[in-house]
Amino acid sequence: MDGLHGKFIVLDGGEGCGKTTQTHLLRSALERTGISSVVVRDPGATHIGEQIRAILLNPEQAEMCMRCEMLLYMAARSQLMDQTIVPALAAGSCVICDRFVSSTLAYQLGGQGLTAAEIKAVAEVAVQGRWPDLTIILDMPLEHSHQRLARPKDRIEQRPMQYHEQVRQNYLDQAAANPKRYRVVSAGRDTAAVHADVLAAVMELA
Repeated sequence: MDGLHGKFIVLDGGEGCGKTTQTHLLRSALERTGISSVVVRDPGATHIGEQIRAILLNPEQAEMCMRCEMLLYMAARSQLMDQTIVPALAAGSCVICDRFVSSTLAYQLGGQGLTAAEIKAVAEVAVQGRWPDLTIILDMPLEHSHQRLARPKDRIEQRPMQYHEQVRQNYLDQAAANPKRYRVVSAGRDTAAVHADVLAAVMELA
């Protein structure tokens, strides 16, 4: 378990896939074994990041172009890295992040012709070269995940189902291209079963 000190783990996936629930279950499991952990959400978790998050998800910001959207996510991410993630990793904590660059490579890829190379180049600056040690993609069919959204939909959730289908495929493509740093977990099962698979993937880093 000592191998988890200073590790950077991301849980990601489409809307309603259970990221927040699994993030907190993972933190509890790690802390029961004596692994100090820090949980953050992206965008957010800093004063600046939360303000950017509010702009990004506000349905009134309909005129926002995809390149602006991508850059705002990266700006919030840069602040999160500098203020929270990098210091926590340096202190030996395990950082668990709800979304990260993998989200941008799923949601903004292809918008206004944005390429993966462009997104990764900007991300390299934002994350200070410190990429996650493991990204777990919680995958489930859209007809199930979107039924879980009880609150009003934000600006991005309001996009058509075709868009969200492409987002799901973009996540799966990332995992297939980088199997050493990605794991895909089927999220359409009961919470305990999903948690068991998430924990098993994390234990591979220990």
